[in-house]
Amino acid sequence: MIKIASYFCLVVGIVFWFWGTSHLIKNRSVLYKLHSLSVSDTLGSISIIVGLLLQRTREWPLLVLAIICLAIWNTILGYVLAYCSSSGGKYE
Repeated sequence: MIKIASYFCLVVGIVFWFWGTSHLIKNRSVLYKLHSLSVSDTLGSISIIVGLLLQRTREWPLLVLAIICLAIWNTILGYVLAYCSSSGGKYE
């Protein structure tokens, strides 16, 4: 049962990765494309790490640290991108 849940998380993560990439070909603004890509990549990566966590329970501290770092890094990167785009890319 654990293996099925693990493989399900891995597949869901890969689907999120491809779903976010599919938004790049739509005729939307660059910020919309970046937002869709970063959110889906974050969710996909976290889902893949959870799938690995179910398979490798001995490495749970490193995998939980990876999930926390991934969530913080992508959130801060999103704010930086939004700030840079709102100021026209110039430092004030």
